[in-house]
Amino acid sequence: MRVLTIPGDANPSFSKLSLSLASTKKEVKEVQRLRYKVFIEAMGLTALANDDCLDKDEFDEYCDHLIVRDTKSLKVVGTYRILSPNAARQIGRYYSEGEFDLSRLQNIRGSIAEAGRACIHPDYRSGAVIMLLWAGLAAYMRRERCEFLIGCASISLADGGHNAAAIYRNFKDQEFAPLEYRVTPHLPFPLENMDEGYEARIPPLLKGYLRAGAWIGGEPAWDPDFHSADLFVMLPIANLDTRYAKHYGTEDIAK
Repeated sequence: MRVLTIPGDANPSFSKLSLSLASTKKEVKEVQRLRYKVFIEAMGLTALANDDCLDKDEFDEYCDHLIVRDTKSLKVVGTYRILSPNAARQIGRYYSEGEFDLSRLQNIRGSIAEAGRACIHPDYRSGAVIMLLWAGLAAYMRRERCEFLIGCASISLADGGHNAAAIYRNFKDQEFAPLEYRVTPHLPFPLENMDEGYEARIPPLLKGYLRAGAWIGGEPAWDPDFHSADLFVMLPIANLDTRYAKHYGTEDIAK
């Protein structure tokens, strides 16, 4: 594995950050510990609390884990996990299939990578970390020769779900996937019960997907464990803006 340190003269905000793929169990635990702090502790999801203080599931051992690290403190400050097509075959499914019926994607499964568990430390949310993670995703997609990136974009239900419904209703026709790539939620989020006059506030991650050219796969699913409404997103590699990878020299990730 190659650690990718950003040159200091490229951008001051990147001078103390490095991008890599986890190569040891210790690094994976660092990732899981950050996810626990952000997803479980900060969101107050007591039902998911555990004595190890790790956010983990059966997919972690099959996934590659992108890591952004502060090179001065050596602290992991950002992460994204990626399930390659080969790894999906090994485990027998994509994570998204727990929430959506992906049967319409059967003929392209061999060219799909799945990204998930995007997580950034609260002190590092100025934009530099997510840009590095996007650069890593682009490089990984090229390395694995994948044509599509899929994943679930979560919207908090802390407001009762009104924002999730407003976001979905505001999507334009061109932002939805072609009919042949549409998916169906196993547990649909009850859009019809939500206030129609609510002003939509799009989470940064979902906004990033849309700006990169991602499609929305259909109606949202309800994830009661994480108290969220999840949208299936599908990003063709042809739409993915790779300028960050080219600019910051991350084309050779994980060789």
